[in-house]
Amino acid sequence: METLFHLKEHGTNPKTEVIGGITTFLAMVYILAINPSILSASGLPADAVFTATCVSAAFGTLLMAFLANYPVALASGMGLNAYFSYSVCVPMAEAGVTDPYTVALTAILVEGIVFILLTACKFREALVNDVPRNLKLGITAGIGLFICIVGMKGAGIVVSDPDTLLSLGNMSTAPVVLALIGFVVTGILYHYKVPGYILIGILVTWIFGMFAQMGDWYTVNTSAGAASLFPDLSNGLQIAAPVFFGFDFSYVTAHAVEFMVIVFSFLFVDLFDTAGTLIGVASMGGLLDKNGNLPKAKQALFADSLATVFGACLGTSTVTSYVESTAGVSAGARTGMASLVTGLLFLAALPLAPLFLAIPSFATAPALMFVGLLMASSVKDMDFTADAGDAVPGYLALIMMPFTYSIANGIMFAILAYVIIRIAQGKAKTIHPIMWISAVLFSVRVAQLVMGA
Repeated sequence: METLFHLKEHGTNPKTEVIGGITTFLAMVYILAINPSILSASGLPADAVFTATCVSAAFGTLLMAFLANYPVALASGMGLNAYFSYSVCVPMAEAGVTDPYTVALTAILVEGIVFILLTACKFREALVNDVPRNLKLGITAGIGLFICIVGMKGAGIVVSDPDTLLSLGNMSTAPVVLALIGFVVTGILYHYKVPGYILIGILVTWIFGMFAQMGDWYTVNTSAGAASLFPDLSNGLQIAAPVFFGFDFSYVTAHAVEFMVIVFSFLFVDLFDTAGTLIGVASMGGLLDKNGNLPKAKQALFADSLATVFGACLGTSTVTSYVESTAGVSAGARTGMASLVTGLLFLAALPLAPLFLAIPSFATAPALMFVGLLMASSVKDMDFTADAGDAVPGYLALIMMPFTYSIANGIMFAILAYVIIRIAQGKAKTIHPIMWISAVLFSVRVAQLVMGA
């Protein structure tokens, strides 16, 4: 282990790294319950998504361990999975597209390949520094609000209303009450810095739900989407096959502009999410060099890119670095040995699908709401007193995502506003090429929407 991970050089030891790896796993294992729940809305089988989530998380985390020697774990990204299902697949299904998840998986594959190329030429690192800070923060906060409303909708805390658009759900029902209790419990655990607090919040809510089912407060009605909260272990612990190579390239040729908008939206979200996570974790662990740069950034970004391609081939949304890795760093993790432990634990979780898949949406709602809180907190770092070229795009990203129920809309309008305002200010030369390309694509998409396409 010393030869592989240079433990002494980083001032650590095997015991500390193992504890750090376990801590990171406990902090992010909630994704094994949430990802199948979210991606099943796209038409993907939940058990297949579970397998893909475990294997792709292990693959990406092990790559990070051996390529970059960083204590950073990877898995299907929150926000990216919501965009996959609710902004891409659900609207396409409503438009009559069969198996829309095949289109989304194709976009993920293309995104991963593009990221590999951008990483190879060091363009990816440079781009992060050139995109306006307010826009990055606005995208992060907007995704947080979007994830929150997805969780609240799944639990019935908010419901549609013909008069007010949204309204408070039925407070006499078990899912609503238990989800709110679970959110408070998660907040209390977070305050006391309990390792794995998000997972514990999910489990507590789920257990309360079991008692509610035994007391007939929660009624099993599969036709209404209310399944039994007790795991079905009649067939034992089995591992379902993932959806291998579920791609649809025919859609790309027939709907090139729509497809490119999907790809660019995935690209932008993943770009900032990964860069921010890597810098944040490295800073906490004292892994930045004297100039504040991240050594082996290229290797870390390669691990992220390759994991995204691998995940798409297995049938899951974009695999990205997890900010929950800071939990392991806080426990002392400093090298890839911690990532090795985390990756192996994801593989060990493979047979436990019946347990994770029995967790209801109202039990994962507190986790979605709390992850939303953590992401939305970036709004405190936004500068709304800045010039309009920075303030307006960030604000649009923040409000358009939850209010239009689409992450893509938030990114689209934010980038268009940025480019238009910079041109009006006479600062067209300061606009990064990728922003120009994105603005052109989004302009075509807006024109299509105006014409009803």
